[in-house]
Amino acid sequence: MIRRPSAILVLLTGLNLFNYLDRLVLAAVLPKIQLELGLSNFLGGMLETVFLVGYFVTAPIFGSLGDRMARKWLIAGGVVVWSAATVASGLATTALGLVIARVFVGVGEASYATLAPTIIDDITSPEKRGRALAYFYAATPIGGALGYLVGGFVEARWGWRHAFFVAGGPGLLFAVFCLWIAEPARKVLTEKADIKRDLKRLLSVDLYRQGVFGFCAYTAAIGAFSYWAPTFLFKRYGLALSVANFRFGVITVVAGALATAIGGKWADDIRKKVALEFGAEAVERETVRGLLRICAIGSLIGAPIAVACFLSPSPTLFFVLVFFCILALFLGTSPINAVVLRSVPPEVRASAMAVSIFAIHLLGDLWSKPLVGKLIDVWPVELAMMTLPIAIVVSAVIWWPRKRVA
Repeated sequence: MIRRPSAILVLLTGLNLFNYLDRLVLAAVLPKIQLELGLSNFLGGMLETVFLVGYFVTAPIFGSLGDRMARKWLIAGGVVVWSAATVASGLATTALGLVIARVFVGVGEASYATLAPTIIDDITSPEKRGRALAYFYAATPIGGALGYLVGGFVEARWGWRHAFFVAGGPGLLFAVFCLWIAEPARKVLTEKADIKRDLKRLLSVDLYRQGVFGFCAYTAAIGAFSYWAPTFLFKRYGLALSVANFRFGVITVVAGALATAIGGKWADDIRKKVALEFGAEAVERETVRGLLRICAIGSLIGAPIAVACFLSPSPTLFFVLVFFCILALFLGTSPINAVVLRSVPPEVRASAMAVSIFAIHLLGDLWSKPLVGKLIDVWPVELAMMTLPIAIVVSAVIWWPRKRVA
C-alpha cells in the first residue's frame, strides 16, 4: 500500500501531468486532423466541446459517489477509460469515430479530476495545503506544454495518429498504482445520493458561488487560448506547426510552473497572516477571501498583456509577452481550486469539485472554443482571439473580494 503523503502526492501529480498532456495533444495536431478529415475551424473546436460534454456531465456523478465510497477505485477506473479512449482517438478514421473517442476521454478524466484533489486535501496539513495543491496543479501547465511538445515532435516524424498512442499508453500503468493508495480517514456521507440537493447546498455558500462563477469566465478564456494558440501562430505568423508547438510548449512549462509555485506559496502565506489576525472561526472564511484576491490580481495583470500578445507584429514579441501573460494568469491555479475545496464543509468537497467542473465547462470553454473557431472562420485570427481578454477581465471583477484581506 502507498501510505506516505508525499508518495501519494507524487503519484496523483504524475497522473495530472498525463491528464493535461492528453488534452493539449489534440490542439497540437489539430490542423493536420482538419486537413485529413476535412474539418472547418468550427468543427475543430467542437472536437474539444464533445470531450467537455463527457467530462462535465459525468463529473457530478463521480463527485456524489466520491463522497460516499472509496475514491481510488473510481480514479483508477477513470484513468483506464481515458487512456484507452486516447489511443482510440489515434485509430479513428472518421470525424464521428474521433468524436466518440473524445467523449470517453472526457468521461474518464472527470473521475480523476474530481476526486484526486480531495485526497490531496485530506493527506495534507492546513499550513501546507497551498503548496501541496501548487505541486499538483503545476502539472497543468507542464502537462499541457508536453502535449504541445509531444504532439509536435511525434506528428512531424510519424503523423498525428501516433501522438495519441504516445499520450494514452502511460496512463494504463498508472491506473494500477492508484489501487495501492491507502485512503485517508474522512467523514463519509451516508444518506442516499441526491445531486439536486447537494447542488442546492453548495450554491448556498456565497464564497463558493463567487469562486466558481469567476472560474467560469477564466476557463472560457484560458481554454480557448490554449486550444487555439498553435493555430493562431500558424495562421498569424506562418510558423511551422512543430515550431509553434515547441516554442509555446516550452514557455508554458516555465511560466506556468513558476506561476503555480508562486501562487501556492502566496496562498500559504495568506493563511498564516489571516491566522494571526482573526479568530479560529473566521480563519477559513478570511483565507478563502484572500485566495480569491490572488486570482483577481492575476487576471487583472494578465488581461492587458493578452491583448498585446494578439496584436504583436512578430512571433518573437508574441512569445516574450505570452511568457508574462501565462505567469500572471496561472498565479490563481492553486488558489482557485483551494477556494472550491475550503469554502464548503469537508464532507461535500468531492461534490463541490464536481459541481465546479460542471459549471466551468458548461459556462466556460464548452462554448468558447467553438465560438473562437467560428470567429476565425470569418474574421482575422488576431481579432477573433481578442474576445478572450474580455472574459479574463470579467473573471477579475467577479473574484475581487468584497472585503479587503491579507
